[in-house]
Amino acid sequence: MIEKKEVKVKVKEVMSTPVVTINLNASIDEVASLMIKENVGSVVVIDELGNPIGIITESDLVKKVVAKNLLPKQVKALEVMSKPLFTVDKEEDLTEVAEKMKRLNIKRLPVMFKGKLVGVISSKDILEITPTLIDVIMEKSEIFPIKTEKPLIGNCDLCGNWSENLKFYEGKFLCEDCLADLSKQE
Repeated sequence: MIEKKEVKVKVKEVMSTPVVTINLNASIDEVASLMIKENVGSVVVIDELGNPIGIITESDLVKKVVAKNLLPKQVKALEVMSKPLFTVDKEEDLTEVAEKMKRLNIKRLPVMFKGKLVGVISSKDILEITPTLIDVIMEKSEIFPIKTEKPLIGNCDLCGNWSENLKFYEGKFLCEDCLADLSKQE
């Protein structure tokens, strides 16, 4: 039985800031220019009060403007934005947010805190932290080895001999002889 030691990462630790926003009445020409200027793949659309109401991604521009041969200067952000706007709280667990993104087939989510827009979390942000999380999990697996109620039975990963009392050590199941040999070498 593997002892479960969870690694909790909150959205606020991974999200991108500041958020690039644009008014709902801006033209798609302005949206595209802003995305290029800020080097971002999306902008959050806000209403007159500054509340987030939608999001426009590069994909939205291609599918809803370019593919339909519309003139960017004549199309408003309000007409192109994806809605309803799904958001997450900055204190949410990153794993739960990643599952939500997968379930909703969304690559970017605006991040809120106390009703205010504070960041954007993207699948790219999550992918960038994944190698670090894997390293942390590997380190924890060495600190908190597998604990078993019954001895493990099988072939030793080092010598291949049958053992009725395998022990987990540095990612391998070892017989008592190999474990003793390794202890002597250290």
